[in-house]
Amino acid sequence: MNIVIRNTGDTPLYEQIVNQIKSAIVAGELQPGDPLPSLRLLAKELRISLITTKRAYEELEREGFLTTMAGKGCFVAPQNAELLREEQRRKLEGLLSEAVDAAKLAGMTCGELCDTAQMLWE
Repeated sequence: MNIVIRNTGDTPLYEQIVNQIKSAIVAGELQPGDPLPSLRLLAKELRISLITTKRAYEELEREGFLTTMAGKGCFVAPQNAELLREEQRRKLEGLLSEAVDAAKLAGMTCGELCDTAQMLWE
């Protein structure tokens, strides 16, 4: 698993970690039962605070993406495929809402926006 964090920008470090691990799970790069790096190892590799990695793992566990086994570590939790799909849909709706707003500002019609989306899809 390759996590890349950026100290620039508005997204907190723990949230960057959460988003990248979620994406890896949704994409199938991480499978249920796969172990994650220990909190200390991840903090050391990313050169960040242990508190930051702890917060990220706690968030992922709260959302049902990870399970923690005392003395053994953190593992990818079994996932509900429909729940993951719904989360991706919500994310897509947000992005599309931004695209529609930008298209309106640019004076594009709905048809032009659809044509642009079709072109990008291909």
